[in-house]
Amino acid sequence: QVQLVESGGGLVQPGGSLRLSCAASGFTLDDYAIGWFRQAPGKEREGVSCIERRPDNTYYEDSVKGRFTVSKDNTKNTVYLDMHNLRPEDTAIYYCATDLNMRSCSMVITVAAYLEVWGQGTGVTVSS
Repeated sequence: QVQLVESGGGLVQPGGSLRLSCAASGFTLDDYAIGWFRQAPGKEREGVSCIERRPDNTYYEDSVKGRFTVSKDNTKNTVYLDMHNLRPEDTAIYYCATDLNMRSCSMVITVAAYLEVWGQGTGVTVSS
């Protein structure tokens, strides 16, 4: 069964850090572009970051550049999102997603609504 499972969310103070994990099963994560998305209460979902097969091919949404880093461990079939200097506006449910027909971040981020594999999400709350 093709599946993505996120973990690592929680409550953190402004300026703090979290590491989100996205573990894949049923397919080899390294073969595809994996996107991170988030949806805050009352807001539309947005693409936050993405990583392609080449780990230096990445995407970051402007508001997270310099604060978030996406990486992967192929031995664990897992993608990570390291988040630093978190802000209250980063509060959201974070999802990882992919499509087994897509290998580019430009496609994954652009056609997010049509991606076939989504995790269940992990909540991040940034508050003092």
